[in-house]
Formats: sequence, structure tokens, C-alpha cells
Amino acid sequence: MNRANADVTDLVTSPPTSGRSRVTFLCLLFMTVSRPAFGQQIDGVNPFEPIPRIDPEEAPRPTMRAVRTHAKIEIDGFLRERAWLEADSATDFFQSLPRDGVPSTARTVARVLYDDRTVYVGAMMYDPEPERLMIPGLEQDFRTENSDLFGVAIDTYHDRQNAFLFAVNPAGAIFDAQNFNDSRYTNRAWEGVVHVRAEVLDNGWSVELAIPLTTLRFHPSDEPQTWGINFLRRVRRLGEDSYWAPLSRQHRVHKMSRAGRLTGLEGLQTGTNLTVKPYVSGATSRGTARGEEVGETLEGGIDLKYGVTPRLTLDVTAFTDFSQVEVDQEQVNLTRFSLFFPEQRDFFLENDGIFSLGDVSMRNYRTGSSSREFRLFHSRRIGLSDDRRPIPIGGGARLTGRVGDLELGLLNMQTRVSGSAVTGDLVPAENFSVVRLRKAVFGNSDVGAMFINRQGTSGDLVGDYNRAFGVDANLSVLRNMIVNTYLAKTSEPDQDGSDVAGYLQVAWRDRVWDVSGFVKYVGDAFSPEAGFVRRRAMHQGFFTVGAHPQPRIGKIQEINPFIDVRYTTDLDWKLESRELAAGLGTTFLAGDRVTVELSDNFERLAVPTNIAGVSVAAGDYEFREVRATYMASGARGISGRFQASRGG
Repeated sequence: MNRANADVTDLVTSPPTSGRSRVTFLCLLFMTVSRPAFGQQIDGVNPFEPIPRIDPEEAPRPTMRAVRTHAKIEIDGFLRERAWLEADSATDFFQSLPRDGVPSTARTVARVLYDDRTVYVGAMMYDPEPERLMIPGLEQDFRTENSDLFGVAIDTYHDRQNAFLFAVNPAGAIFDAQNFNDSRYTNRAWEGVVHVRAEVLDNGWSVELAIPLTTLRFHPSDEPQTWGINFLRRVRRLGEDSYWAPLSRQHRVHKMSRAGRLTGLEGLQTGTNLTVKPYVSGATSRGTARGEEVGETLEGGIDLKYGVTPRLTLDVTAFTDFSQVEVDQEQVNLTRFSLFFPEQRDFFLENDGIFSLGDVSMRNYRTGSSSREFRLFHSRRIGLSDDRRPIPIGGGARLTGRVGDLELGLLNMQTRVSGSAVTGDLVPAENFSVVRLRKAVFGNSDVGAMFINRQGTSGDLVGDYNRAFGVDANLSVLRNMIVNTYLAKTSEPDQDGSDVAGYLQVAWRDRVWDVSGFVKYVGDAFSPEAGFVRRRAMHQGFFTVGAHPQPRIGKIQEINPFIDVRYTTDLDWKLESRELAAGLGTTFLAGDRVTVELSDNFERLAVPTNIAGVSVAAGDYEFREVRATYMASGARGISGRFQASRGG
């Protein structure tokens, strides 16, 4: 699947040519590339000539070699340095969408170089109609599903669990993220240092990425090193996703247990790996209308990031300032339960997935729950009040990474007194400590434990505490089954009631069937004050079954009939909520999706409840709803989501 010496069409990418030379080059290109015509719909192929197809689940994982370079690589989007010509090539890509296992209709060539400080990824995406490339946004962390793009996922420890993910669109916009537990948890807010340029050419588009070794975490003592790697090419107008290491349609590029291998990495060193970010801010106020605010203020602080070892990162902060953090995305709450807002502060983001213990959502599985329902530790509870007002942080430290095959997360943070007793918004100082350990077992599974302590350190909170303990396991059974479970307990003064929470989920997903279910218990006194719990004092059960056949009917890509059942009772097993739903989704080759769903619901309110600013009387409410949704493909010039519903 790889070639060390490429043909003429894979050589140095250069700026657009003109006139006859351009025509000659394109003729050579299509004479030498033995692929289906780009843009040709699969259903338009001669029915008497079967489409060559592989089984992505059974196909061997490909291997390519990274080549050390001593030449300077200029990151300009043009792969014209001779080092690119001498590099190994990843060329054979296979579709995941719309027809998994079929060779991609678009030719892609990817290469990897490295030197003492940087890993370089270069790729050429051939396209005879570059004017039709889809580029909906130029912002960082753009919506990848609506854009043409090239992506790479790198598993530097080759543990088939975790990955650094980078994706680039033809305009050079970058999306970066960290992924944990083999595609179970993606931290989209993570931002790594990476230099990228892309160029649109007459025969497609090209991209160069320069990833400093200090951005990645790896073990330099391994010689030579082998990393996991996979490449993604998306042609948005065709609704086509293709991968170098073949993947079934339910998986994504960060499914590292199915990634290929990158070999030949030798002599890598992480260097000092020290980043220091000081800040100073000042203000002055004058005028009688300013009242007590008249005067001057001067504040300063510092953030420090240090690679203690190649596998352990220390973050230290003093008098922290989070003024540069993006605002939360607005949410409208139409339920009687709290909303979950994700962490966006940079200090808490790197290796954030290590601290995850709670309900699990995994791409491709209809799990019925997610970490937005329960997390034993949620870092937003540090330095932010319940109504999302900032609480000043005096300082803290955070150590994350690996020791051997053990994932480690340690955190200690101290907040300062804020507000005033006079104005009634006094918030005493608190200390937060977290210990998280997780160990890989049986190859692609893990078990772990966590301890959390919130301790009051000033005012009326001195001596007050809240502690949480938890153990969890995430097991991959066979190839298509996952089992997730946890048991957690909290402790605080004068606690009365059940202080335990437990969860067991079993899910199966293959190329056709999607079946899962869970049982969950949350006690009425279970209260992790440094975590997030959406609903307490309940028993809950969920079950779903669905299918994803891919019939060769017209322009249909997939149909998805499904049934969902959810029951929630109080601790005395009295029904509080019920949802029965059945639906049918149809996905078309162009990427459009139509879903029709019928649901039967029941809600019991024990007391009058305020929902979205309206007081709803206590009582039993039973209602039905039919809903039709049309999701227009991002391959269209105008796309969106349209929904019509009718019910009680």
C-alpha cells in the first residue's frame, strides 16, 4: 500500500502553471492515475463490472516510514522541497462514506518527514474541479463536517488508545483536538502549537503541517519508535470520507485501535519543553458616579507549563487570569434539570480525558447517556460559581500523563475570597484536590480509581468538606462490544440518605446492528460538589435496538430503523419519567438525512416546577409527539436542519 518512489503525478507540488503546460500536466495526471474517474458516482459504474471492495474490519493495517530530513522545510503549502520527493507515500485510500471498503474516487498522497524538533506532514489532494471545494469557515476549530479537509491522527505512544488530531481545510483553517480511550472521549477545546499552510492549485489542493515535538507527548527512550497514524480525506460535495487505514462507516479517524503504523522515527528528543505566560493588567476609575470603584488596580500572574518527563506534564498557575477564555455557547433549558457547560479554560484542557469518570458516550453507539449527565469531577466547579461568575484563583498545580502503563492525573487548586458580606455575594476560599489513576488492561480496556476533596479554607467554610470516591472500568469485549461501569460515593458533614451512585452499560455495534442498554442508580444524598450530576434520587434504565443496512436502492446510502425505551423511577420505584420512541432515518448518498420519529412520554411532577420561566403545576403529564427532521448535507451551498413536530 505504500511506495517509497512515487510516479510523476506524486512529485513536487508547484504553484499553478499556465497555458499548454497546464493542459499537458493534467493529461499526464489522468493517464498515469489508475483510479475511477473523480466525481463518478458509484451507482453509475457498469453493473457488469463489480466494484472492487474490501472489508475494512478484516483488512490488514498499512505501514509507512517517516524519513529524517536535514533540509529546511518551508511551510508554504507547496511540497516542492526534494525531501518530500524522497519520503515514503501513503496513497491507497478507501471510502468509509458513502460506500465503505470501496477505493476512494479522489487520489490522495500523504507523506511524513521529521527532524530534531519537528514532525512534518504533507499531502496532495488531487481534484480536477478545485473551484468546487467546500470551505464554509476560516475560523480555528471550524465545523469539519461541512468542509473539504485533510486530517491526521497520531498515536505517539502506540497504545492504540489516545491520539492527537489535526484537520485542515483548503483555506488553511486548523482544527485540533485530543482523543482518549480509543475514540470514546474527544477534547475539542485542546489547542496545540502547529504551523500549517494550504494552497489551492489547478489540479487540487495541498497542505503542509509542522508539528513541534514539544506539542506531542512520546517516549524518547524507545529506539526506533513506532507510532499509530491514520489519514482522512473528505470531499464534501461528494459526501465522501476516505481513510488510509480502512475504517467502517461507524468509525472516525481517531479510532486508533484500527490505525496504521508509522515507523522509522529515531533520535527524537523533547527538549526543555517549558512555556511561561505572565500577565499584567491595570485599571483606573474616576468620577462621582463610580462610587466605591474609584481608584487604581494593578494585578499580575503567571502560567507555566513544563514537561517533567516526556510523558508527564506539569501545569502551574498563580493569580490566574481567564479573561481570554471564549464565552459559553448559549443553551436554552426546557427541562427541570441543570445544563452542562464544558470546560474551555486552557489550564485545565491538556489531558482532560484522564480525569473523566462518569456516564459514557461513544461515537457510533446509541448509549442513551453521556458525560453531560454525570461526571464525578468537572473542573468548571473550580473558579466559577453555579451561575458562572468568576471566582478568583490564588494558584494551583496540575500533573498529568503516564508513568509506565499507568495514566496519572493530580490536581490541587486554591481559590480566594471573593465578593462582600455587605453586598451579599461573599464566596469563601476553598481548596480542591484530585487524584486520578487509570491502567490499561487486556490491550484496549482500562480500569481506574479517583479521589476528590473540596475543603473550605476561610470564613464559615473552615472545616467544611465534600469528598468523592469512585472506581470505573471501560472494557472492550470481542471486537464490537463495550462494557462500561462505575461505582461512586460521596461524603460530607451531616450527610443523611443514600450517598452512592452506580452504572452498568453494555453496548454492541457492528456494520448493521446497534444494540445497547444501561441501568443506573443515583442516591438522594449523592452530591459530588466538584463534579456534575444532572438528576439525583433515581433508578434509571435504557434500552435501544437499531439497524444500519446499506441497500443498493437508488441514491440511498443507509436506512436506520430504531426503537428507544427509557424509564426513570424514584428511589421507591415509583415512575417519574418514561419515553418510548420509534423512528426511521434515511441517509442519502449526497449526505442528506431524513428522520421520522414517534414518541410516547410521561412525566410526574411531585411539586410545582419552574420550567423555562413558566410555573408548571404538580401532577402527571402524558403526551405524544411525532417529529420529522430533514438535515441538508453540508455538501450543498445552503445547508441546515429543518424540523416539524406535532404533539402534546
